[in-house]
Amino acid sequence: MQNLFECKVKYDKIDEQSGKEKKVSETYLFDAVSFTEAESRIYKEMESMIRGEFIVTNIRKANYTEIFENEDGDIWYKSKISFASVDEKSGKEKKVSNQILVLASNVKDAYDKIHEGMGGMTVDFDINAISESPILDFFPYFKEEGVNEEIPANLKPLNREETEPEEQQEL
Repeated sequence: MQNLFECKVKYDKIDEQSGKEKKVSETYLFDAVSFTEAESRIYKEMESMIRGEFIVTNIRKANYTEIFENEDGDIWYKSKISFASVDEKSGKEKKVSNQILVLASNVKDAYDKIHEGMGGMTVDFDINAISESPILDFFPYFKEEGVNEEIPANLKPLNREETEPEEQQEL
């Protein structure tokens, strides 16, 4: 299960149209283990993206159950879906709602991507709302360059130690 955190950053940005400096507040989504890691990662990412000073004004847990990324999309849309579920204890049917985040080019594209992403669900669901989200970017927990890092030469895997002859281990 993902631990998602919305991080808000405030900084001075030069307006492209007027050329004047203005304060902006931007929201980014991080998949992190804890608030501390989310804060550390937002500082690291913003240092490479923003020139000058910035301040992290808020970090809060996000409650998205699914995230659908799309290479063609450029806007993050927040969607509320609902479906009927049966309560195991009472046997009664209840309505369950979930929040989904989808990267799309417009609302219709977001609607289509939700249906595409939820296609494997065996139950019927309703899309109750789709609205533009303030999130500008999503930073997943594992980045491609960090997953397969080389092992430094001075370290060796544990299984090598287990295969060494007993005489050498006693020394």
